[in-house]
Amino acid sequence: MISSGRRSGVLLHPTSLPGRYGCGEFGEEALRFVEFLRAAGQSLWQVLPLGPTDAAGSPYSSPSAFAGNPMLVSTEKMIEDGLLCEVPAEAVGPVDYGKAVPEKMARLREAYSRWRPDAAFEAFRVEHRGWLRDYALYMALKEKHGGAWSGWPEGLAFRDGGEIRSAAREHSGEIEFWEFVQYRFFRDWGRVKRRANEAGVYIVGDVPIFIAHDSADVWANREKFHLDETGQPTVVAGVPPDYFSEEGQLWGNPLYRWDVMRGEGYAWWVERIKMALTQCDLLRLDHFRGFEAYWEVPAAADTAKGGRWVEGPGEELFAALRSSLGELPLIAEDLGDITDGVRALRETLGLPGMKVLQFAFSHPENAFLPHNYRGEDWAVYTGTHDNDTTSGWLASASQSERKLVRAYTGREYPGSWDLIRLAHTSRARWSVVPMQDLLGLGSEARMNTPGVPTGNWTWRMQREPEENLAERLAGITTASGRTA
Repeated sequence: MISSGRRSGVLLHPTSLPGRYGCGEFGEEALRFVEFLRAAGQSLWQVLPLGPTDAAGSPYSSPSAFAGNPMLVSTEKMIEDGLLCEVPAEAVGPVDYGKAVPEKMARLREAYSRWRPDAAFEAFRVEHRGWLRDYALYMALKEKHGGAWSGWPEGLAFRDGGEIRSAAREHSGEIEFWEFVQYRFFRDWGRVKRRANEAGVYIVGDVPIFIAHDSADVWANREKFHLDETGQPTVVAGVPPDYFSEEGQLWGNPLYRWDVMRGEGYAWWVERIKMALTQCDLLRLDHFRGFEAYWEVPAAADTAKGGRWVEGPGEELFAALRSSLGELPLIAEDLGDITDGVRALRETLGLPGMKVLQFAFSHPENAFLPHNYRGEDWAVYTGTHDNDTTSGWLASASQSERKLVRAYTGREYPGSWDLIRLAHTSRARWSVVPMQDLLGLGSEARMNTPGVPTGNWTWRMQREPEENLAERLAGITTASGRTA
C-alpha cells in the first residue's frame, strides 16, 4: 500500500515515448524515463489504460479489459532474445497508427515464428487462463471473420459449445500467437514496473468504467450487458452536456446489467481490478460518478442529450472488491456533473478525488482553486489527457480567466510552470503534471479532444527532456514537501 505522504509525479502514456515502429514501447526509453523521474524526485508515473487500443489508438476503446497493448511490446527485447534480426530506426513525428500497427504486428509474427514455448510461457498461460483463452480465441476469430463479433456466424457469435471447441482446434496456432504477444507484454512491462518501484516510483494506472461492445469481454459475458437477441446494445453509455462538450458525449459503450453482476458477487469486477493491480500500484478509477449514477442513452439515439440518470451499484460494489482484495489504492476521477450523492460515495469510501487547475479560474470561489480545497484527499492536475496543454489553454482562455490567473499567480505573463507551482504547493496529497506541461508545449501536443473522433492519441516526445529539467522539477518538488 502506498503511504499517505505528499507525492508528485508525471502523466505520460508509454506510447508517447520515443520508439520503434512508430510508437513508444516498454524498452530502453521507458527505463530512461524512470531514471528521469528518479532524478526529478518524482514518485508517481501516471499512465493511461495499458490495454489494446481501437484503430484510432484510443486506450479507452479496447478489445479487452485484461490484455495488454501489443504496440508496447519491446522490439529491443525481441532483438536481444534472438527473435528479430533487424534493428529498426527510431520513428519520429506523431504516431501514425495506420502505418505503425501493421508494421509492429508483422514484427511480432516474425518473432513468434522463431520462438518456442518454454516453462515460463506455460506458467503464464495457467496463471491467466481466466481471460487469456477467451481473448486469444476472440482475436483469432476476428482475424478470420473481421468486423464486430455480433456479425460473425451465429454459432461463433453466440458461443455454441461445439462450434467454439471446433474453432479452438482449427485456430490453435493463431491462439498461441496471441498468447505469445501477451506473454511478451507482461514480461516487458513487469521489467519496467520493477525498475520503477526500485527507484521509488509508483505506477498510477487507469481503469475505464465502461468497455467496448466489440471486445472479448462482452462476447464472453453477454448476459452481463444490456444486449438484444442479436447481440446489439439496447442502451449505451454517455454523459450529458458539461464543460468538456456542449453536446454531451455519446460514448456508445454497452451498459452493465448490475443486477446480474450483483447476483455473482461482482466477480467480473473483482477479477478486473485484481488484474489491474498486478500491472499498477495505484488506479485512477475513470468516471467515478457512474458508480453512483450513470447516463443511460437509447442505443438508437444520435446524441447523448436524450439520456437519463440511472442508479449505479454504489457502495455495494466496493464492499465486494474490498472483501476480496483488501484496501483499494484508488483515485476517484470525480469530474463532470457531480452531485451530493457522488461526493458522499467518495467520502464514504475514503477515496481521494481529482482537482484540475484548468477548470479553476472562472471565479475566486471555484472549488478547483487551491485555496478552496477541503482537506488533503485530492490528486491535483494542471490538466489531464482530455485537456489542452496548459500553454495551449492559457493561449485560448477567456479574458476573465486570464485575468484571474495573473492575479492568482502574481505573474503578468503566466506559463505552464506557474500552474505547476500552484499544483505542487497546494494542500492536495498528490500533484500530477502531464509531460507536455513540463516541456511547455502548446496545443499541437494535446493528447485527446473529447467528442472529436480523429487526430487523438498521437503525441510523442521528440527528444529527451533537457538536462536541467529534472533539476528544476526536483527543486519545486523538494520545496513543496513532495519528496515522500
